[in-house]
Amino acid sequence: MDVAVDGSGGVDLSRGLEQVPVLIERSSAVRTSPEFQYSPDNVEGPGCTVDPSEVTLPGCCCRSRSCCSEVCSCLQTHGQAYDSAGTLLDLSRTDSGYCSPVFECNALCTCGDTCSNRVAQRGLRLGLEVFSTRNRGWGVRTLESIPHGTFVCEYAGEVISFAEARRRQLTQRPEENNYIIAVREHAGTGSVVETFVDPAAVGNVGRFLNHCCQPNLLMVPVRVHSVVPRLALFAGRDIGAQEELTFDYSGGYSNQPPVDPPSTQSDTAVRASRTDGHQRKSCHCGANKCAQFLPLDLSVLN
Repeated sequence: MDVAVDGSGGVDLSRGLEQVPVLIERSSAVRTSPEFQYSPDNVEGPGCTVDPSEVTLPGCCCRSRSCCSEVCSCLQTHGQAYDSAGTLLDLSRTDSGYCSPVFECNALCTCGDTCSNRVAQRGLRLGLEVFSTRNRGWGVRTLESIPHGTFVCEYAGEVISFAEARRRQLTQRPEENNYIIAVREHAGTGSVVETFVDPAAVGNVGRFLNHCCQPNLLMVPVRVHSVVPRLALFAGRDIGAQEELTFDYSGGYSNQPPVDPPSTQSDTAVRASRTDGHQRKSCHCGANKCAQFLPLDLSVLN
């Protein structure tokens, strides 16, 4: 990919597509830059039946600068996810440690751009740097401290079908990285919605985030304009400047020892079908309670 140089002389991997530059460590910049097309948002990929950029959700009629639950139809329908400063209110809203989806105000809403229910849609606002790790390839660290509950970035890429996700996994060589994440949302008894995102060829800074068994980021499906969720990553705790940013590829968030997420028999069969012929890779996250192996597939259960 082509890269741009920001005003400070650093290399901006986003080529100006983000509000703040996505820098790459100077000592790493002399190496071959990662080959991919940068996109701050999800794009329609093979098998995707809904355009992620299309506005498909209804909006509220609020005239205030920031919506309140007493009158806002968005908040009344979906609940309030953020406080007045845009901080995620409840990082783990189920006993399993998995999160509930968030609905933000959208392009059809009449509230202002500064509404506290508009967070992930505002995009990247933190200084992040891609760097070369000792034994885990590329990684991402923050150049500033990040308070607990703050939106950090998206995991954006091609939205693809299950069939395409499976095809890509089965044709992948052992030395290649698997970027595909499968987000499974349980909307009710027997109702499951799956979203597959692959940032390998088209993606944003989220593609460089490493797995950790005790991560500092939590992934939350956030719907803004489209029924296709944005895979938003929030700070699960206070994060210090220069700290590497990580999330759990299996979708959980906990400082307890990693465990397999609860699943039905059909869920187990689906996961097994995705990973036929794929050997588990060793985990080098360095956490005190490391599971020793990366999750078999990148999936989030809600």
